[in-house]
Amino acid sequence: MKDTVRGYMRASPVARQIAQLDLGDGCGVAIWENQDDERHYDAPRDHTFSLYLQGGTGTQRLDAGGIAGRPGAICVMPEGCGSAWRITARFRFVHLYLSDARLRSGFAWIHDCDARQIDLPEATFAENPRMAGPLRAMSAAALDGDALRGGTAVSDLIRGLSPRRVPLRGGMAPYLLRRVDEWIEAHLNQTIHLADLALLTDLSPFHFHRMFQHSRGMAPHAWVTHRRVMRAQTLLAGHAPIAAISAACGFSSQSHMTRVFQARTGMTPARYRRLSV
Repeated sequence: MKDTVRGYMRASPVARQIAQLDLGDGCGVAIWENQDDERHYDAPRDHTFSLYLQGGTGTQRLDAGGIAGRPGAICVMPEGCGSAWRITARFRFVHLYLSDARLRSGFAWIHDCDARQIDLPEATFAENPRMAGPLRAMSAAALDGDALRGGTAVSDLIRGLSPRRVPLRGGMAPYLLRRVDEWIEAHLNQTIHLADLALLTDLSPFHFHRMFQHSRGMAPHAWVTHRRVMRAQTLLAGHAPIAAISAACGFSSQSHMTRVFQARTGMTPARYRRLSV
């Protein structure tokens, strides 16, 4: 199995991690300092977004003609994108690591479109204010240990990505996705079966599962869990007891909601509530 960019960085004898923030469910932020080093990423897993915070003029991308970085530069390394780097002077940068499922499902929800419409080209030392702002916010959140601010910044970054028009085959029609989403929202407090969702589209459960995953970037059961957590985040901004919120979101118990919520967001419901008030 291929390593992640974070894994390659941790293997460096000189790179130093200043701060990190676990945002759960295939998402994390790290601030690094590095100097006098060479890093080679061999088709890494996950998508990596970086912003140079301090320095960078001594950092070269060797497989792109040796071009050098600078403060404020943005790099985007989509999953599987190999690269080679030489660092001759100290610099500080922030990394956002996103699994493909986290990125595509977030994109599909935020933009209300098929996940395959995401446009994520590779970029090296680019100017991109729509990414720079959220990445700076993630850096501050990592230093403060503020998972709520970090998660919000991740959503802001995904919101800044542009959908593209591409021929789509094998997925689900937008009106069917909308029908399924509306049904899920109306029944989140209940047990939801795959057959219930398939019935809405006149597909067999097998074909529904396959087509839904093509369009949403994750399996139906994972999408339902994603929606339960988002409903819980909304309700936690109020004053209802956490046990009542877990029932309203379809979790079997408060402890079940706590386990799932922490795995998806990097914090417990109680901590999320404290941060959101």
